[in-house]
Amino acid sequence: MSIDTLKVTRLSGTRTALGEAHGQAHARLIQDSLKVYDRLFHDFVGIDWREARREAARFLPMIERGFPEILEEMTGIARGAGLDLDDILTLNCRSEISLTKASGGCSAFALQRGGRQWLAQNWDWRTDQLHNLVVLEIHGESTAPLVSIGEAGMVAKIGMNAHGVGVCLNAIRSRTCGEGLPIHVALRKILESPDMDSAVGVASRQRVCSPAHFLIASAQFGSKESQAAGLEVHPGEPGRLAPDQGVVTHTNHLYARTATCQVEDFPRPDSRPRLARLDQLLRERLAPEAEINEAALFDILSDHQGAPPSICRHFNPDQPAEERMETLFAVTMNLTERRLSLRHGKPCETTEGLVVSLAD
Repeated sequence: MSIDTLKVTRLSGTRTALGEAHGQAHARLIQDSLKVYDRLFHDFVGIDWREARREAARFLPMIERGFPEILEEMTGIARGAGLDLDDILTLNCRSEISLTKASGGCSAFALQRGGRQWLAQNWDWRTDQLHNLVVLEIHGESTAPLVSIGEAGMVAKIGMNAHGVGVCLNAIRSRTCGEGLPIHVALRKILESPDMDSAVGVASRQRVCSPAHFLIASAQFGSKESQAAGLEVHPGEPGRLAPDQGVVTHTNHLYARTATCQVEDFPRPDSRPRLARLDQLLRERLAPEAEINEAALFDILSDHQGAPPSICRHFNPDQPAEERMETLFAVTMNLTERRLSLRHGKPCETTEGLVVSLAD
């Protein structure tokens, strides 16, 4: 399958202007995303798009309480793409609607070495969403510049901001859903956070309405200190994973006791082997004295032990068609230098990619 080179879409201005520009620039991809999730909701939850819109409506009061200004941006996206706000709301609540039955693959890690704080991950999802990915560089009027890699029509997913705060995401399959911000709305609020405490507070103080893992890290300009934390979020107190020798790793199961004692998850069988392999590779290849750069991190993300459901995930004909997940992008973030590097598709298949800098 040929893969188009992703380009950066630069958005600026008010919330409404940000949204309208997003919707206008990616109207076709947003329409395609709606079709993908219409199929996914049917495959996994047994509902059509109309029913999914009704389900998403119950999250609107939670967003109005916790992050009302993002609704202005969603309204702008809808207007720019020629859709209803309910369509964009449903797209941004897709995890809460579908992850009771579906889960992705996603392997992520934070790494502190040589005075630099890194984040990296593969994002694994349905192949029919491969061409609906976008890179948004957002310059809002009241927040620091940020870059988010995600799905067209969604307000955020994985990325970093000019303050040196970054976040990665691991899907968690669970039947839990309560009060709090939807996952992708919470990710945007984290990306607008000025520091680590504010970013962590989105999960620990405001809460997230359904389970996921947010890997958050921060590196401030002019400071030798950096921070990282794995947050297994859900409507209650999130489980927190502290760095071990500068490293935090995660796949698609809960393992912080403060989370596992409150939430039951249903991970795929490959989640624990991938986590063990990730820990092994980081120990063996990225020791404290090792030279760390983007190429070394992409090598980790290109690992195929246990294939096809390996860290770098490929087509698996043994899985039912609706459950086939593949790696759709790999990303590394040097938070200290405010540099994000992206490979669209599987990281093992190219050494070229897109680089975005927020250092200026």
